[in-house]
Amino acid sequence: MEGGMGGGGGADHDHGMMMEGGMFMPKMKMKNMMHMTFFWGKDVDMLFSGWPGRSLGMYLLALFFVFALAVMVEWLSHSRFFKPGSNRVASGLAQTIVHAVRMGLAYLVMLAVMSFNVGVLIAAVIGHGIGFFIFGSRVFNRYDAEVESNQTNRTSLPPMKC
Repeated sequence: MEGGMGGGGGADHDHGMMMEGGMFMPKMKMKNMMHMTFFWGKDVDMLFSGWPGRSLGMYLLALFFVFALAVMVEWLSHSRFFKPGSNRVASGLAQTIVHAVRMGLAYLVMLAVMSFNVGVLIAAVIGHGIGFFIFGSRVFNRYDAEVESNQTNRTSLPPMKC
């Protein structure tokens, strides 16, 4: 049975294939396997094969990259780039482009989180949280502050004298 499905001496005749469920499947090396549960550690591949590498410095840079992407997603989600009264077609086209870029960045964050690394997940959540705090909450929103001050000015008129 030399060269067939049967076992034979010490020679490897399967040419990188293994039998699984009646079908020949390519053998996978463990170092290329993706984690399917959350794990801690700097040894992670995210977005690209071999990136960020195995050094702590590159891992921290990758975490900052995910954090920055998440903040940018929130910035694009809560920014008003266009003023009322501008050309509707040009404004609509520009809004569509901004939306497409925002979705692309959001999908990159999602794919990074799918590396199942807890550090990457934490960086993404903190990035979204800080991005929302800065761009989406009422703390730094000048438009809400102007509307609120205009409303208080209207309601706090001095009493009328008779």
